[in-house]
Amino acid sequence: MHKQTALPATFASGPFTLTDATAQGVPRNRLLRPDVAHVSRGLYRPADWDFELEAAARALSAATPGAWISHVTAARLRASCLPPWLSDSTELHLSKPRSLPSVRRKGVIGHTVTAAEDEVESVDGIRISTRSRTWLDMARMLPLKDLVCLGDELIRVPRLAFEDRDVPFTTVEELRILTDRHKNLQGIVRAREALELMRVGADSGPETLLRLAMLDAGVPEPQLQLTLREADPLSPSADLGYRHRRVAIQYDGGHHLMPKQQLSDRRRDKAFEAAGWTVLLFGKEDLADGFERAVSMIKRELRSAWVDPAVVSGFSRSR
Repeated sequence: MHKQTALPATFASGPFTLTDATAQGVPRNRLLRPDVAHVSRGLYRPADWDFELEAAARALSAATPGAWISHVTAARLRASCLPPWLSDSTELHLSKPRSLPSVRRKGVIGHTVTAAEDEVESVDGIRISTRSRTWLDMARMLPLKDLVCLGDELIRVPRLAFEDRDVPFTTVEELRILTDRHKNLQGIVRAREALELMRVGADSGPETLLRLAMLDAGVPEPQLQLTLREADPLSPSADLGYRHRRVAIQYDGGHHLMPKQQLSDRRRDKAFEAAGWTVLLFGKEDLADGFERAVSMIKRELRSAWVDPAVVSGFSRSR
């Protein structure tokens, strides 16, 4: 009776390339056994493997020299801000330069593109489009508002204490240079429209969507990350707001349901209220209805809010 040769442990847990199998001494006829599935040219996986995006992308990248992971796959691997209909996507997108043959792999969405060297990088062994290039590639796929959300995520200034970095991934100016480099790329018009709507200061996609809903409804553009005390680095802040009208607007997402965060939120809101501000709180229910109720509340509050006579004339002229 023929004894089945066991696969190396690394091959039993995810996709692998023919090159790697050969290097590990696995004979080709071993890859014909029922416990191995042939994915596409030079690429295999265990027959009982449960799909995992990073493992699939890693193997696909290794099996396709000169190509890189891009579009939705790149955005998902970086946990980028995507709309619900793409947040769980298992699509595999692979880009190649025009100098190489087009991508022809089963189950892979191929793109033949023009990309500069600094638009592709290697992250944990995976060749992948940079965050900025991924944003540009997604311009052909995402509605304008979702592209603005993705862009706001890239240009926001992170907090060193929470994210181990204090420099944004990119800036509007750098993204503008990137769009100018690719004037004929599909989606370039939408990318330029998004640049005009992007703002530094949104900490989440819903915050951006709320701001855009306000602008669509004719509400004056709010300040972002508005601190109660301007000169105090420890001052509580509002996600959006209007200092001259003493209106603070907060979007409390899922993490705000944690007891510790709820306590912090209450202290934050009470500080604003004690200083004579009105605090408007919104959440996932408002996101679900496109912020229609939220915008109505904000409009109503702005019409009735206290206005500092010293700035009211300037506010009127600017709007």
